[in-house]
Amino acid sequence: MENGGVYNETTEPRAKLPLRRRCGCTLRHLRGWRLAHKALQPVLSFLAVIFEEIVEDCINCHGLYFFEFVSCSAFLLSLLILCVYCTIAYETFGKDKVNKMNFWTMLIIGAFFLIASIVLAATSSGSAFEKAACVFGFFASGAFLAEFIWELWCSRKQSTEECSENPGHTQGATEDQPLNKPS
Repeated sequence: MENGGVYNETTEPRAKLPLRRRCGCTLRHLRGWRLAHKALQPVLSFLAVIFEEIVEDCINCHGLYFFEFVSCSAFLLSLLILCVYCTIAYETFGKDKVNKMNFWTMLIIGAFFLIASIVLAATSSGSAFEKAACVFGFFASGAFLAEFIWELWCSRKQSTEECSENPGHTQGATEDQPLNKPS
């Protein structure tokens, strides 16, 4: 008893800590076209920011300032979402929370980017850089809204497949039979 032999048999062995990747980077949550699409969103947003920043003179600058705020915010948020998908943060937050956050963020960014692009188009003085920023703003808003529509379509498709597996929640033939047969 002095050597602890009795207690060794009843105690559980030490659980091994999970191995962590060195940098925590992975692309397994974004495969194929989805990775390309997620990478395209910050690129288009960044191009809109660049062309907006090159504009030297503006007559009505309020639209340009609003576009600047929205495009820069969209760029940073899309980079953040891409980092969440490609790092260990995806496992930390969980698939459901990340997908729900991505779903609503794509809608909000896409809608604000579309509004900002319309406002910039309406208030621009017609310079080439303003037109380029506006075009990339429309492209970026299209990319964000396309992902939102795709996710909405996939979620509706999944929910209709789940409903059609058991329409009306009818019981099977074996469930209708009594458990004990009278003798």
